[in-house]
Amino acid sequence: MEHKNTWLLYDEKQVEKAYDFAEGYKAFLNRGKTERECIDEIVGEIEKAGFVELEEAISEKKELKAGDKVYHVHMNKSIVMFTIGKQPMEAGMNILGAHVDSPRLDVKQNPLYEREGLAYLDTHYYGGVKKYQWVTMPLAIHGVVIKKDGTTIELNVGEDEDDPVFFISDLLIHLSAEQLEKKGAKVIEGEALDIIVGNRPIVIEPEKEDNKKESEAGKAAKDAVTKGVLAILKEKYDMEEDDFVSAELEIVPAGKARDAGFDRSMILAYGHDDKVCVYPSMKALLEVKEPERTACCVLVDKEEIGSVGATGMKSKFFENALVETMTLAGQYSDLAYRRCLSNSCMLSSDVSAAYDPTYWRSFDKKNIAYLGGGMVIHKFTGSRGKSGSNDANAEYIAYLRRIMDAAKVNTQTAELGRVDLGGGGTIAYILALYGMNVIDSGVPVLSMHGPWETVSKADLYETMRGYVAFLQGEKNF
Repeated sequence: MEHKNTWLLYDEKQVEKAYDFAEGYKAFLNRGKTERECIDEIVGEIEKAGFVELEEAISEKKELKAGDKVYHVHMNKSIVMFTIGKQPMEAGMNILGAHVDSPRLDVKQNPLYEREGLAYLDTHYYGGVKKYQWVTMPLAIHGVVIKKDGTTIELNVGEDEDDPVFFISDLLIHLSAEQLEKKGAKVIEGEALDIIVGNRPIVIEPEKEDNKKESEAGKAAKDAVTKGVLAILKEKYDMEEDDFVSAELEIVPAGKARDAGFDRSMILAYGHDDKVCVYPSMKALLEVKEPERTACCVLVDKEEIGSVGATGMKSKFFENALVETMTLAGQYSDLAYRRCLSNSCMLSSDVSAAYDPTYWRSFDKKNIAYLGGGMVIHKFTGSRGKSGSNDANAEYIAYLRRIMDAAKVNTQTAELGRVDLGGGGTIAYILALYGMNVIDSGVPVLSMHGPWETVSKADLYETMRGYVAFLQGEKNF
């Protein structure tokens, strides 16, 4: 089949729209590097568009009707949004689902230690990463610390130009002969991914040391760099060492999303997987004012580690929010609820691997997504013999072809690389358990799961257009 490059299909006005849309996306990425930050950004934007918090609608006993917009945030890390359609909800919804978490390093609960004059924070990597990619680059700390009295301390250190940054050291090339003989997975071990956070010992005033025992003085001298770091944390954030126990601190690459290439056609950034689908999903929902079928957008946490936990797609928070919404619309019964789910259609809005000519041996060139090729449709993911995959029906794909062609959205189909080479999964199979039609659809990404990933502005914009066309669909399959 002929591969169509989206840029060649655009006129100058469309090119301008794609570049403008990318500017909003880059700002979103810069402000939302973590799940909590991402959800905060989304809430701020959807409330401006008239979305009302579900809990507020419940307390006011609001009767939802066609065109009404409600949302529910779960544990500050996941969100579900509904725009009520003209058809009864039991006829099904059109659902976009993406995930807001990205591979990163998490700070452990007892993280601070000192070794030969350097202070470290101990970390545990989150999701699938090539550990060697995270060394010798500027890193930032994002997250929250919850003190015992319930006070929330927000940290975002390393993003402003005046902020300090953090880093993981690596062995100099002159001494790395043994290191370079190791396999890539072992060049940097997980326990070696500890960030350096200080080197200056705290100055202990002599008069304060006079009344202390010699052993205590020796201990203080040994931990002087750590004590200096703790003094800064106390001064700036009113944070004690014990407060790390109830903290959620994430280590991410420091720096803003940047245009890439002389033509500025691409975006280099941290977190494209999967915020490059989160942003157009949210924007598409805002574009749809009074849909025939209820339009839903669910953005979840924990996809990178199996969609587990209270904020992952396997949690019941989505079901609970749907029941509450149907009740406010005067449409809830157990049978109507079950019909709503089974009659729904979903695009699992997740990224795809983009063909990389440098590593051509890893791809099937006939069945891979290309940067600039438009929105990707994945019939299945999984690994080896499609293990762990949702394999979409041909009838559903034909329906999507019709609506995308009608909206003149440039699409491409893909698989995740060569058969038997590896594989991966999304949240698609979880929603498919309700009996609804589900398929993966999103944006191709170069260097996926790297600290810095790359996408095409054309693919980003076409995906948003495709999501709008999907949400406006009137039929069920």
